[in-house]
Amino acid sequence: MNKPGPSYLFGFRQVFVWAFILLLVPVPAVAYLDPTTGSMVISAIVGLFASLVLAVRTYWYRIKAFIDRKPVQAHSGGDAGDDKDADRNTGDGAA
Repeated sequence: MNKPGPSYLFGFRQVFVWAFILLLVPVPAVAYLDPTTGSMVISAIVGLFASLVLAVRTYWYRIKAFIDRKPVQAHSGGDAGDDKDADRNTGDGAA
């Protein structure tokens, strides 16, 4: 018992297929792109690439630390530093 899907899906698919076919139809362009436009596009691409490289170089250590982050381990106690703090807070006046 195969139940057909909702009827609106078929209509959506048909519209999508026709829109895709219409996008593939070539349309003549009435435009002139001079050499300056091409060099402007190339300089924009180079500037974007240089900005990305500079941003990565600037934040490299932060990116690296984020990627190499190790899971936090639970503190088991028993460090020597804890004893020094305990001696300091005894209040017996001994230095």
